Amino acid sequence: MQIMKTQNALEDIKAPLKIKLASLWTSLMFLIIYIDYFHLYMPSMIDDIQKGKVFVFDITEGFLIAGLILVSIPALMIFLSIALPAKVNRWTNIIVASVNIPFMLFNLVGLAWVHMYFAAALEVVLLCLIIQYAWKWPRIERLKI
Repeated sequence: MQIMKTQNALEDIKAPLKIKLASLWTSLMFLIIYIDYFHLYMPSMIDDIQKGKVFVFDITEGFLIAGLILVSIPALMIFLSIALPAKVNRWTNIIVASVNIPFMLFNLVGLAWVHMYFAAALEVVLLCLIIQYAWKWPRIERLKI
């Protein structure tokens, strides 16, 4: 009689699609926040901010509300990716991720250091993954009677 040893293999728990999407949006938000934070360490950036300038833009209430709206959308997508029903969720993720790609690349206009290129590449990869996951949203086969 042979005794079989059982392996202690790890169980690979499949994460639901909505959790994957929310996690990708969360990762994107961390990158957005950190790249903005690291931007402050670049020479003369704090001086420019104190003078009321960011890149070529004057820091005004309009500039700040526009910036807040731009980062609020991906931040809200963390919740919406879990809360919205499948059909609306799918298209919202595809559209919002697609529209955000140019905004992430806009950060490379002007003075861009290697860390900014790296972050932009990661951000675009995350947004493409969001589009891919949403595009391939699983479907339910329904029997027609």
